[in-house]
Amino acid sequence: MSLGPVDVYIISFPENRFSGEIVPAILKQVEAGVIRIMDVLFVSKDVDGVITTLTAQDIGPDGAAFAQLDLIHPGSLNAEDADEVGEDLPVNSSALLIAYENSWMREVAGAFSRAGAVVLDQIRIPADVVNQAISA
Repeated sequence: MSLGPVDVYIISFPENRFSGEIVPAILKQVEAGVIRIMDVLFVSKDVDGVITTLTAQDIGPDGAAFAQLDLIHPGSLNAEDADEVGEDLPVNSSALLIAYENSWMREVAGAFSRAGAVVLDQIRIPADVVNQAISA
């Protein structure tokens, strides 16, 4: 089966503050068939600048709520991705990299392909930018 378009989000957690709201929101979208999670990767930088990377497999079943996610392509996000994010990460903070397939778009992407169409570009405008623009 071919995949629909894939997005990668990089979400920062300044001062390592976590609220526990993200996984339930993601699971809701997975259960609705809107997205499928390809992979997740955690990167943190301690107060001394030491970078640590954890895959979902590293967390284990007793770890964070992210262990609940069913990954369809574990390992898609790799050390190179972690290094790139880790370099720009402020000290005493963490980041979540999450790659997900836009399942809702799979049929349309297949239609593009069967029609011989070529997607030239895809632009994603972050929600906070859209919300600021429409409220201005």
